[in-house]
Amino acid sequence: MKDIFERVKESSGGPIGQYREKIDGYFAFPKLEGELGPHMRFNGKDVLCWSINNYLGLANHPEVRKADAEGAARWGMAYPMGSRMMTGQTALHEQLERELAEFEHKEAAFEFNFGYQGIMSTIDSLVTRRDVIVYDAEAHACLRDGIRLHIGKSFKFRHNDIEDCDKILASACELADKQGGGVLLITEGVFGMTGALGILDQIAALKKKYQFRILIDDAHGFGCMGPHGRGTSEHFGVMDDIDIYIGAYAKSMATIGGFVASEKAIVNFLRYNMRSQMYAKSLPMPIVVGCLKRLEIIRSEEGDRLRAHLWEITRSLQKGFRELGYDIGPAEACVTPVFLPCEINEAANIAVDLRENYNIFCSIVTYPVIPAGMLIFRIIPTAAHSMEDVNRTLEAFRDIKSRLAKGEYNLPIPDMALIKM
Repeated sequence: MKDIFERVKESSGGPIGQYREKIDGYFAFPKLEGELGPHMRFNGKDVLCWSINNYLGLANHPEVRKADAEGAARWGMAYPMGSRMMTGQTALHEQLERELAEFEHKEAAFEFNFGYQGIMSTIDSLVTRRDVIVYDAEAHACLRDGIRLHIGKSFKFRHNDIEDCDKILASACELADKQGGGVLLITEGVFGMTGALGILDQIAALKKKYQFRILIDDAHGFGCMGPHGRGTSEHFGVMDDIDIYIGAYAKSMATIGGFVASEKAIVNFLRYNMRSQMYAKSLPMPIVVGCLKRLEIIRSEEGDRLRAHLWEITRSLQKGFRELGYDIGPAEACVTPVFLPCEINEAANIAVDLRENYNIFCSIVTYPVIPAGMLIFRIIPTAAHSMEDVNRTLEAFRDIKSRLAKGEYNLPIPDMALIKM
């Protein structure tokens, strides 16, 4: 028998952890300081930050900050104590759920204390061993972890490939029929690494051909996609075809938590069966109060203005990258990946150059967060950014493109100990 700690200590550290000594505190677990927004401090410098999912700029909105502060002053961070089922239910939790359901044109909603665990529990609760799951090959980690909990069959279709989805659905429906179960199709509204939109309209159209239910994770769509910010399903005009809508507070709402919205009978079933919510503390009251204010702004004329500015920044940035000859893939949502045809050492040197010399902070992403062989700089526009920020960033990437072509970044990975303050 081998001691668990001994095995862990002898391991490489995992796909990312094996590089811990080189990346810790700089590429991984970096410390961004100062007021949350497009201009922060990193490694002792003021930087233009493109790595915060604060899509609508609500993190530091004065009304939001006021609501958060008043909620904390009145209720404290402890109230309510206990899980929702036991002692964590309040009228304000119920109010937020009613307003979210109305906003998403669903009968009912239930909020999660953490979006990741909530999604996993939703999938785990809904399907039995007789049911079959069909999912997009590039589904987010939280969806894949939920699918791993499924003790029945699951099949993936090629990313956003409707022909493959059709073929997989046909097989899944046939198998589910033999087993006396059903089919749950899982995909995303917006794929959070590439900015690609899920093909919701094409998938919804397959309901005319097959009997199945659709669950979408719309973490990056809620609040900013669609004419009113109701999400990617509104953008495609298929809100009624999405059976289970899951939104996150961590993006457009700029806080923690999330929610699921569906038919009332389905939500009631989930309330009594989602283990991650039944056995975990209720969302603290200040967050609930703050979310009510955030949702109020999202639904208002100000929300419309914030979305319009967000899209102006997004489109200008994406247009600029494409004009510079950068590959940003099929990005249609706010997330803007800049794909670089270079080796990891070159990417590391580019990232250091951006942060230390251009004072621009954006995240570098590689496997296993994204498929092997891919390497991106992930840029996240927000309504708090300005056109000046866009122009400054495009100028920096213009220089970098020229220097990359000359091989100036083809150097060993820099010694982080010499760079970190």
